[in-house]
Amino acid sequence: MSYKRARKTDIRKLWDEEIIKSHDMNIRKRAAILTAIILFGFCVIFLRLVDLMVFKHETLIQKAQQQYQKVITLMPHRGMIWDRGMRELAINIETDSLYAVPSDVNDVNTLSKELAPLIRVSASRLISKLSSERKKSFVWLARKIDEETSLKVGSLKNKLKLKEIGLLTETKRYYPKGQLASHILGYTDIDNKGLEGVELRYDKYINGEKKNILITRDARGVNLSQGSEGDIPGNNLLLTIDEGLQNIVEREIEKAMETWRASAAVAIMMNPMTGEILAMANRPTYDPNSPAEADVHERRNRAVTDFYEPGSTFKVIAAAGVMDEGLVRLDEKFDVSKGFINVGGGKPIRDVHRYGVLSFKECVQKSSNVCLVQVGMRLGEKDFYKYVKKFGFGEKTGIDLPGEVNGFLRDPKNWSGRSLASLSIGQEIGVTPLQLLRAYSSIANGGNLMRPYIISEIISPSGEIVKRFTPAIERRVISEDTARVMRDILKTVVEVGGTAEKASIKGNLVAGKTGTAQIIDTKTGRYSSNDYVSSFVGFVPADNPRIALIVVIYKPRGATYGGVVAAPVFKNIVEHTLTYLNVPMDTEENYVILVSNPR
Repeated sequence: MSYKRARKTDIRKLWDEEIIKSHDMNIRKRAAILTAIILFGFCVIFLRLVDLMVFKHETLIQKAQQQYQKVITLMPHRGMIWDRGMRELAINIETDSLYAVPSDVNDVNTLSKELAPLIRVSASRLISKLSSERKKSFVWLARKIDEETSLKVGSLKNKLKLKEIGLLTETKRYYPKGQLASHILGYTDIDNKGLEGVELRYDKYINGEKKNILITRDARGVNLSQGSEGDIPGNNLLLTIDEGLQNIVEREIEKAMETWRASAAVAIMMNPMTGEILAMANRPTYDPNSPAEADVHERRNRAVTDFYEPGSTFKVIAAAGVMDEGLVRLDEKFDVSKGFINVGGGKPIRDVHRYGVLSFKECVQKSSNVCLVQVGMRLGEKDFYKYVKKFGFGEKTGIDLPGEVNGFLRDPKNWSGRSLASLSIGQEIGVTPLQLLRAYSSIANGGNLMRPYIISEIISPSGEIVKRFTPAIERRVISEDTARVMRDILKTVVEVGGTAEKASIKGNLVAGKTGTAQIIDTKTGRYSSNDYVSSFVGFVPADNPRIALIVVIYKPRGATYGGVVAAPVFKNIVEHTLTYLNVPMDTEENYVILVSNPR
């Protein structure tokens, strides 16, 4: 019995030991498996961290930045534009622009309907824009809005707690003098890039470096900060024009437009000795602060982009050429008593009045077509063409303004039997107002053809001269003696018996010439019986010129002669200009009181 009990005890003990042993093994197995699982998990996490932190580091940073940061490139801060007295003509002002984060917009329709009336666009347009850009984190809704609109948008944003829209400060080009010198200055687009005038011509100089704005937002879309970098302004431009003279010129041609109900008008004032443009004005005109509100023809700088048949103002080319070649004497007589001359078939070329016998000097004074045709024929096709080219016609003047044209001048091989006669009196040729003014300036300065220019200096933001422009002589056109004689002849045009008595100025001698040219009707291809270009070009004081000035009036109504329409405008501009410049009188006498036979 005792043996059996002992045996049972041993067996139970062994069984218990096996159970314990088996249990321990199970525990160890589970521990091993759990450890393996944990180690595997850590390995997976480690490998994932390696993947994220090493291999996908840059990609994730970019995604984070796209989500929480946005770099916006704003257009650069343009340099200023000054007149010759450093008075501001183009500056920059700060203004707000409205943007949205389309990816954050929950209700496109509601947001669009709230914003549309404030920024003056249709709700449908905003809905379309936000919907099409849904995946983007930034989109402009309205650029460079006015202060009132900005305040309204800001109020709406705060009222509705809108996190998906915001306002950024940008610079906007602003022209404090409005329409003044608009065709010279030009204008910029919404991104401050020059589109016309010196804004376009010198865009690379005055356009500063781009500015980057960093917008930082938290996970809830709230703006945390705005930083900037690269805000380097562009260079400044110093013009040759004078604001005071520009005002005078614009005021007077505006009056002329109203008086003569003209379709357009141009006036340019230049220093004949240097080629500096002192004023340049066009009508119609526009406000460069709102260029989109103007028509194309209002923004066109007709002074350099439009050419026309100059008529009698061109007669000085034949006169100067024949004088320079020594083919005529100043007192030589020309019989123009018939009042017409037949050349190369077609209609006779006529004078407005029958003059009888005139000296060469009187031919120019009275603007005799018959005489100047004879003078041109004496010069001959080859030499006449030579002087036309020497005076700068048929080519650009080289002025630093965009859009300049060559004008119109045919090669002599394409001339008809009548062309030389027609050219002698200013027909069959197209000139720009600036080309003609430059030609007269060469007579004023002693025979040199100057390159006209409108920028005198480019100045860095720190005040250093980046580039300076100085007078440049293109070539000698006529001798000094010929220029002196031509000045004396042109003085008689403004005296009693001349065609421009209304251009006479008390105290200072004027030298110049009138022009009255018919405009070709584009429908018939013939000269219009109603539409004319009336002009006057000259320089003052005649013996020591300070200014050269051209006035061109297109399609005046009520009168057509340059002596009636354009000469008084010239007179008014010059009188105010001489006072403004403090030019002393040569004499107290008033040279012309009564007007006779203006043309």
